[in-house]
Parts: sequence; structure tokens; C-alpha cells
Amino acid sequence: MTPFPAGVREGWRIAGLVVRIVLLAVLLAGALVAALSSAPTARTRAEFRAAVAAGRVSAVLYREHGDLVQEVRWSEGPLVWHRVGDPPVHRGRPGYTAAEFWAEISRVPRKAVSSFGDRSDPSGFVPDWPFRVLRYGGVPWVAFAWGIAFLIMLGSTPRLGSRWAWIWLFTVGQVGAIGFLLLEPRPLWYRADRQPAPVVRMNGGQGCLMSVGLAIAAVFTAMGVGLLARLLLD
Repeated sequence: MTPFPAGVREGWRIAGLVVRIVLLAVLLAGALVAALSSAPTARTRAEFRAAVAAGRVSAVLYREHGDLVQEVRWSEGPLVWHRVGDPPVHRGRPGYTAAEFWAEISRVPRKAVSSFGDRSDPSGFVPDWPFRVLRYGGVPWVAFAWGIAFLIMLGSTPRLGSRWAWIWLFTVGQVGAIGFLLLEPRPLWYRADRQPAPVVRMNGGQGCLMSVGLAIAAVFTAMGVGLLARLLLD
């Protein structure tokens, strides 16, 4: 088979680099928004209604149990998140029914409202945060970027671990897609003429164990980012 000319190979390399950078930027933005939404500041139902009436609400997340809404979080821009902290909502007491909730958010576009349970994988194997952040124009852009990165991983021969190892890191590990785009097939910051040193690839079992540690680290990192933002913005 005739090899591709050097110019063609360089063009493919640059195109692949651009795709990696775009996907990584979308995923990092989604991870930041997810972290910020995990530590919202407490507000009252009256403040929530006022924000909706003023058109300041850009997204709403809610948790429903039966005919009661137990938790409501909303954003006023991707970096500012609040939650309804009134006891009737937070403790699930009667007084904030699903009907009342939907009436209060009637001015919010339906595509900007989602449940904490809205996800493509009810089994919980696929991480939920890419599917509930940065929905612009009705398109879940972070979920789309996560899916493309997953397909790229499946179609490649990863350097640091087997496909099964990366599958565990993508799913249970929560942020494996970000790590993959940063490190595979070589670190994103390497020059074109620099090759990474050979390493022993992780197998599926090792990837499973690492995914648990990565998930724990991701949770604590998200909590830290969210609490820091809360201190700065509240």
C-alpha cells in the first residue's frame, strides 16, 4: 500500500488535534458547570419565582418524588447556581406539589428544564453529568462530545490501557473522557516530533480499579470547585 504523502499525514494530524481540543473544551466546560451546580446557594421560593418572572433563569434541575418536588436548582447563567432552600421543598413536605412547580416555571423553556433522573442510561453505568448540562438549542452538547470521544476511543488502539480499561474510566471513572483526550494517543501538549516513552498498558481489571479511585477524586474535586465558587459568588 502506498503511504500517504507527508503533507496529507500532517493535515490529518492537525485535523485530529483540532477535534481533540474542541471535544476537550466542551467536556471541561460541562464538568465546570456540573461542579458549580453541585454546590448551589440557598434561596427562597419567592426569589425563585422572581428570577423566573424576570427572565433570569437559564436552566432548572428538579428532583420529584410522587406528586411532590423535593429539590429545585436553577442557574442564572452557567456559573451561578441556586437552590430553593425552603423547608417544604428541601424536606419534601406537602405544600410544593409538582403542579405548583410546573406553574411557577411556565415561562422557562421546556428544553431548559430537566430532572436529576434525566439520563440516557437508567442502569447508572454511563455518567449522568454530561447529559444534564450545557443544553443549548435543545442539543446536549456535552453528551454529544462525550459520545464522540467514546467512539474515537473504541476505534483506536489506546497507548496507556486496553479498550476495556478505558471503558471503565469513561463510565465509572466519570471523567475518563477528559483524560483520554488529554493523553491519547500521546499527551496533547507534546510536539509533533516528540514520542511518549513506552509504558505497560492497563488491562480491564486495572482500569476498573483505577476508575473507582478516579470517580472518588472527581467527586471531591467537584465539591471543592463548587464550594470555592459558592464562597466567591454568594
